[in-house]
Amino acid sequence: MYALPIQTPQQIRTFDEDFKSRYTRSKYNYEGDEIVSKTPTGSGKYEDYKNGEVKREEQNNTNTFSLNLGPLSWLFYLAIALAVIFLVYILLNEGGTGLFTSNRNKAINTYSEITAENIENADINTLIKHAENEKDYRLAIRYYYLLVLKTLSLKNHIKFEDDKTNNEYLNEVSNQPFSKDFEYTSYLYNYIWYGEFPLNLDKYNKAKGNFSNFLKQVN
Repeated sequence: MYALPIQTPQQIRTFDEDFKSRYTRSKYNYEGDEIVSKTPTGSGKYEDYKNGEVKREEQNNTNTFSLNLGPLSWLFYLAIALAVIFLVYILLNEGGTGLFTSNRNKAINTYSEITAENIENADINTLIKHAENEKDYRLAIRYYYLLVLKTLSLKNHIKFEDDKTNNEYLNEVSNQPFSKDFEYTSYLYNYIWYGEFPLNLDKYNKAKGNFSNFLKQVN
């Protein structure tokens, strides 16, 4: 037979009277820090918006905006009024419109004033009539050739430039059905103007007829 183990009485645990003093440090604090202070109600922006105070204040600031220049404010408004009057005068005064318009709209009196900037607005027909009245037929032919170049430029067949040669214009229209006629027109112009070929009225009318027919063909 086996012998039964001998049981001893259960030990009872006891605590020292000062055990709490050993657990007073911060690492044994499981309840969190104590709230030291509390923000008073109504001190934040939320309460202001909630009560509508901020919105009313912003509206008041917007409505009360004004330009305050002090006792000399009338000088400021007087300067603005004078500036507006001067601007209106400049716009309406014919002599002052040149400040706002380009040179292309100015009156052209000679062929040397015709440039790439103003040829599309130049009244070349008037220049031709003036040269005819003066019986300067060579000059009239020069104007006719400029009228041809203007027409080709308006039709986007060429790009008129101040330093471009006649051969360059010929290359630009080489694929056009009127390229041969333009080549002959350029020949007449070079022969009469640069060759200083003298023209009487009959010879002028023949050359003029060639230019007129070419212009009709292009248009």
